[in-house]
Amino acid sequence: MNYDKYPEIKIDGFDGAVFKNKEAVVRQLSRYRDRRDFCLAVDCYPGVDDEVLAMVREAYHPELVIRSEDIFYSGQQLTEMMKPNLTDDRVRGVMYYGCMEDFVDERQLEEKRRLLCGKKRILVYGVGAGLVTRGDVYIYCDLARWEIQLRYRKGMPNFKQDNVNEDTLKKIKRGFFVEWRIADKHKRNMFEEIDYLIDSNVAGAPKMITGEAFRQGLRQTVKRPFRLVPYFDPGVWGGQWMKKVCGLGEEEKNYAWSFDGVPEENSLYLTYGGTRIEIPAMDLVLYQPIELLGMKNYCRFGAEFPIRFDFLDTMGGQNLSLQVHPLTEYIKSRFGMAYTQDESYYILDAGAKGGVYLGLKEGIDPEEMIADLKRAQAGEGAFEAERYVNFFHAEKHDHFLIPAGTVHCSSADCMVLEISATPYIFTFKLWDWDRLGLDGLPRPIHIEDGEKNIRWDRTTAWVQENLVNQTEVIHEDQDYVEEKTGLHEYEFIETRRFTSKYMTRHSCKDGFHMLNLVEGSQAVVESPSGAFKPFTVHYAETFIVPAAVGEYTIRPVDPDECIRIIKAYVRQY
Repeated sequence: MNYDKYPEIKIDGFDGAVFKNKEAVVRQLSRYRDRRDFCLAVDCYPGVDDEVLAMVREAYHPELVIRSEDIFYSGQQLTEMMKPNLTDDRVRGVMYYGCMEDFVDERQLEEKRRLLCGKKRILVYGVGAGLVTRGDVYIYCDLARWEIQLRYRKGMPNFKQDNVNEDTLKKIKRGFFVEWRIADKHKRNMFEEIDYLIDSNVAGAPKMITGEAFRQGLRQTVKRPFRLVPYFDPGVWGGQWMKKVCGLGEEEKNYAWSFDGVPEENSLYLTYGGTRIEIPAMDLVLYQPIELLGMKNYCRFGAEFPIRFDFLDTMGGQNLSLQVHPLTEYIKSRFGMAYTQDESYYILDAGAKGGVYLGLKEGIDPEEMIADLKRAQAGEGAFEAERYVNFFHAEKHDHFLIPAGTVHCSSADCMVLEISATPYIFTFKLWDWDRLGLDGLPRPIHIEDGEKNIRWDRTTAWVQENLVNQTEVIHEDQDYVEEKTGLHEYEFIETRRFTSKYMTRHSCKDGFHMLNLVEGSQAVVESPSGAFKPFTVHYAETFIVPAAVGEYTIRPVDPDECIRIIKAYVRQY
């Protein structure tokens, strides 16, 4: 298999605008060390390590250092202010829609600003440094979302907190619902003013590019097909399929899931003259939303990427948790989300016993089912899922549709490409097969929420008629077959499958496309007008075609090979 775990986007024209290691960064910033009456501002995403501060000190030799974290209220006060959004739950909070300034002590801010009046060489450093001043040179130090989560696991606390030993899920919750929201909004306002961007994702190996190289890199990216940097993680139910197909090796006992197409979570690798710079893919969404999403989608969702592709691997593993996703009104009124996690399972592979639990059986008693779930959760015996929930055997290329409110989960011996709306954190687990998570703790169960969102009318006949392999042939001739495979009319995502040994033509002028090569060794994506260089994808790789690309074609690399592509986009009415 040729699955590329480290996809890069080559940026043209800025080879001289990159500083490839600490020595080069120090050398560049040392140009400012002899300045008087000069201010260097280094703004940081929450989670950036103080090794960056040490590096800047070494280069710049500041006479006065102002720590921007001091302009914020104390850690205890921040927690009290965030409390309505953090809740007491391990994983769920309420989305915060305010800004970073909401947590700033104005008296402290003014005090720090008064210090800028001295005739000194000043460094302003830390989260929110740009709120104090943009300085004479303004630097932003970025950090990928996955790297932040890995640092939480190693003990890193949240911003201005001493929660080193706190449950990692609670740290991530604080980031997801509050810290990352305000940091992204703050960063978005700074893009045009950044003089340099520092990549501090690899400890001990910082890199830097000029602000213009950063901006032009994003502008170039949105004019071509591209891939996000995937990441993989083990889980209690994880399988063995991705180890082989994605070349992951035997370091972990299993791999449960992978984010291969989630801009809010994944990174981009931008390559300048052979030097790789890692940035959050959200930077592209925030800086080039119309070019990426298309105007219609931007008007509907704002600067958010509404579709995600990810992998769920239970080949040789265990069942996923039995679950349900919230209805739109529930997620909006309870958690502040604009839309919910409608989804689907596209089956990349399945064993003899593989299948999907989907919808309820005819004639069940809802009160009896909920009572049995609660008894099981209390340790009074296992929940008999087969008594209440339909089970459908799965085969390769089956597509199961899962609008919110539908009870579901994948069984063991399935490899799922999950195609869904983005709010992934709102899974109400109903039953977890009487097991603990890898951390030795019971995984979060939310039967009370689940009960309020289960659509009890989605029973066997309705599910078979509406959610299982609802494939419709749109076009068929000797060159290619195009099929509509979903999603259900309750969901805003449309999926089309193309099967061909020849070139197929596509247009994303109304909005971005997200695709995966679900059969065939490799394919090439090309521009009919030569607007971008040919782009090669391999089996199981997810890729994005921005709206700005417009027309494009896909063909097999091997003319004797038949390929299949699954394509998802926002349904336009």
